[in-house]
Amino acid sequence: MKFKDENIVRLISENAAKEQGFFLIDFIYRGTPKKRVLEIFIDGKDNVSADVCASVSRNITEKLNEIINENDDYKLIVSSPGSEYSLKIIDQFYKHIGRNLDVVYEENGEKKKLKGTLKNILNNDLFFDQNKTEIKINFNNIKKAKVIFSFSPKG
Repeated sequence: MKFKDENIVRLISENAAKEQGFFLIDFIYRGTPKKRVLEIFIDGKDNVSADVCASVSRNITEKLNEIINENDDYKLIVSSPGSEYSLKIIDQFYKHIGRNLDVVYEENGEKKKLKGTLKNILNNDLFFDQNKTEIKINFNNIKKAKVIFSFSPKG
C-alpha cells in the first residue's frame, strides 16, 4: 500500500493511541506523495509526556510499516496539543478541574461566552464558578474551550 488512503492512516493512529490509554485530538496529513508528513496530536485524562509521545510514535510506526511499501517515505510527528488548541473531547477537561477556562457555548440558540473556573464534571455537564456563581454547561453545547494559563506563581 502506498500512502494514498488518509483514513487508514488516521485509523491506525487513533487505535495506536487508544491502546496506550490516550485519544487522538488532531491528525494532519500533508506533504507530497514522495514525502508524507503525518502530524498526530494525542491527549489523555492525565498529562502527555515526551515519553508517552515516543511510545505512541513507535506503536504507529510498527503498524504503518506492516502495510506500506518499503519505498514510501514519511515523517511522523506525535505530540500533545499546545495551549493554542481548543479542548475537543470531554475527557480532556478532567485534568483542568480547578483551572480557569475561556468557553464559548450555545444556550437556547444564543452564543454565550464564559471565563470561569472548572469546578466539576458530572456525566456530560461541566460546572464552572464565575464570580461565585455556579454555571452548568452541557458538553454538547460547548463550541470552543481553552485553558487560560497563568504563569504567575501561586501564593
